[in-house]
Amino acid sequence: MKYKIIFLLIFFTSCSVEKFNNQNSNFIPYSSKGFALIYDENDYKNKTISRRLNEEKLEIGHNKIKKNSNVVITNPENNKSVTLKVLKKVKYPNFFKVIMTKKLSEKLELNPDMPFVDIQQRVENKSFVAKKAVTFFEEKKVLTKVPVDKIKIDNISKKKTNVKKKDKKYSIIIGDFYSKESIDALIGLLANENIKKEVFKVKKLKKNKYQLTSGPYSSINTLKNDYFKLNKYGFNNLDLKQND
Repeated sequence: MKYKIIFLLIFFTSCSVEKFNNQNSNFIPYSSKGFALIYDENDYKNKTISRRLNEEKLEIGHNKIKKNSNVVITNPENNKSVTLKVLKKVKYPNFFKVIMTKKLSEKLELNPDMPFVDIQQRVENKSFVAKKAVTFFEEKKVLTKVPVDKIKIDNISKKKTNVKKKDKKYSIIIGDFYSKESIDALIGLLANENIKKEVFKVKKLKKNKYQLTSGPYSSINTLKNDYFKLNKYGFNNLDLKQND
């Protein structure tokens, strides 16, 4: 069954909408959302990860992004972000999108049980920086013309209410495909591999483009189990999204 799935994956991915371009001139900066692995010395001793991080510093390592590349890591729950360099290439389980020190996770105020992050590789060239400077200058001119007495400031303290925060749920983005029939056939095969058929969702994005996801998951353990099962059968570029 496993080999049958791998053979069909080759066919399905050939029908996938997204195509990789190997030309260096079309380099696409790394962008992903998912769970961070919080550094633990025991993971290094147990060979779960390949290199150490300095626990006293704000450090990250990555298994795909080149060393010294600039990245922005954001906590989507509070929009806190940190920009820093990838200091080391580190091998770690593919389920995780980045490895970071506990000090950095605390700075971002990540949920230690569900440390979900948004990672964006930052690539700036001279034209981009110049454009950004011009935009800033134009915005500054507009702001100086706005009369202060026209700005209304709401009294936030009067509007505070005790709203119970809902537990966040997450889904696995398996991929985009041209054919709904191909997705249905793939779901049937994966359902025979101990992944519940009910967990799969198909969304039509536009004509001849459908997105296959699984979830939503409220338990990180259930999410990890399905993630590893999908990864086992050839889905090596799975992404995660936080449900609204």
